[in-house]
Amino acid sequence: MRSKPLLQTLFITLFSIYTAVLMADDIPTPTALKGGKIISAEEAKSLVGKAAFFDMRKAVSYGKGHLPSAKPLPYNQKSAKSENFDASLDKFDMAQLPADKSAAMVIYSDGPTGWKSYKAAVIAIRNGYSNVMWFRGETAEWEAKGFSYAQ
Repeated sequence: MRSKPLLQTLFITLFSIYTAVLMADDIPTPTALKGGKIISAEEAKSLVGKAAFFDMRKAVSYGKGHLPSAKPLPYNQKSAKSENFDASLDKFDMAQLPADKSAAMVIYSDGPTGWKSYKAAVIAIRNGYSNVMWFRGETAEWEAKGFSYAQ
């Protein structure tokens, strides 16, 4: 008789852990970027041709469509989805960023849970880039506004 409540408790505990792990992937990114600027889809659209755009998504996602003039710069994320992430665990090719550290750049990935772009923006700022714009709403907001992609 005692084993049934124990099994139920165990099941509920395991289910709760499983749900927490799944939800951890959807941790929203910060709503501020110290040393940089968060921009909207409208602002991003107005910067096409005026700023360098960098897409942090994997090549396959980039190939399905990206913001006009964006260059692929996949961010390989191994660190925690946290404002205090350990950048040494990740791979990000800083050599692909503009040589001029004052050049305007827009960094984006998949949406408000797109930590790759947040981390790339933070790393760029830490490395002396002074005109970093993070399109936090990213592809999700771009699509919601009905803006077109480049192929």
